[in-house]
Amino acid sequence: MNIGILTGGGDCPGLNAVIRAVVKRGHQFGYEFTGIKDGWKGLVALNSMKIDLDTVSGILPAGGTILGTSRTNPMKSERDTQAVLNNVEELGLDALICIGGDDTLGVAAKLFEKGIKTIGVPKTIDNDLMGTDFTFGFDTAVSIVTWALDRLHTTTEAHHRVMAVEVMGRHAGWIAVYGGIAGGANVILIPEKPFDIIEVCRYVDKRKEAGKRSSLIVAAEGAYPKEAGGMITKDKELDAFGHAKLGGVGEFLAREIEKRTGIESRHVVLGHLQRGGTPTAYDRILATRYGVKAVELINEGKFGRMVCLQGAHIKDISLADATSKTKTVDPETLRIAEIFFG
Repeated sequence: MNIGILTGGGDCPGLNAVIRAVVKRGHQFGYEFTGIKDGWKGLVALNSMKIDLDTVSGILPAGGTILGTSRTNPMKSERDTQAVLNNVEELGLDALICIGGDDTLGVAAKLFEKGIKTIGVPKTIDNDLMGTDFTFGFDTAVSIVTWALDRLHTTTEAHHRVMAVEVMGRHAGWIAVYGGIAGGANVILIPEKPFDIIEVCRYVDKRKEAGKRSSLIVAAEGAYPKEAGGMITKDKELDAFGHAKLGGVGEFLAREIEKRTGIESRHVVLGHLQRGGTPTAYDRILATRYGVKAVELINEGKFGRMVCLQGAHIKDISLADATSKTKTVDPETLRIAEIFFG
């Protein structure tokens, strides 16, 4: 059996750990593997490589992906969709393991409906895929945010400033909430709950009156003020999946807080630091468990499924259910975070 592997969407730590686990477990079943280069773009353009045990040797701790990735959407045109279907046949792929987030796995779900035997592996540092408690890459991103906040606390205190830290999170604020709690943020702002800039300034003023030397605010990139009515974007250009390029909430917060409170304010955008580098031990293990399960689902003849973590166990759900809606931060988790505001 010849199995294709592709990694799509934004990169994140743990992708190579999945690829390694897939190949090592699949080798025990006698499977062969074809790597699709640069995500769906590679399957449209027929750009591939053979993957074997030597290929995956030593890649467990490596960040990024040995296959490359892209934000290509082959379902945007009938021509590209047909190219994917033709090239699956041309490469002799008996099944296709798709490692990605909502967009990548949404394509996998549609291809399954067209007869391609797909399996999904949940990859998104935003942790916003339904049906799984955690996606690999999320823990690493949270660790990076926590590391950054630990350092920003000291420089912010030294200068008696407000620091607005912008982190990833388009529609879901999981990184902001988890990273903010772990890093001792004074305010956490997420897309699920539009913020009131007057209330944010009130927190800052309250801390100053209490003799606090600084304030640290963490905001997901998709967070926005109530009066804006929508997310803050850098420009109007959309990617292949119709997403605007976000960015600017940190700068907005720093500017408005300084103007309204008179307290010197700065902003930091962590950006791709959250994506880069080696995965944490937790993400290496989770990614490995996902890769093993993905191959075992193929061996069982179960397709159109996504592997997932539920409690302590690796299970599987349909790709359709996994991509049906965004998993947002639950009210209870946000309530816990708000206890420490101010």
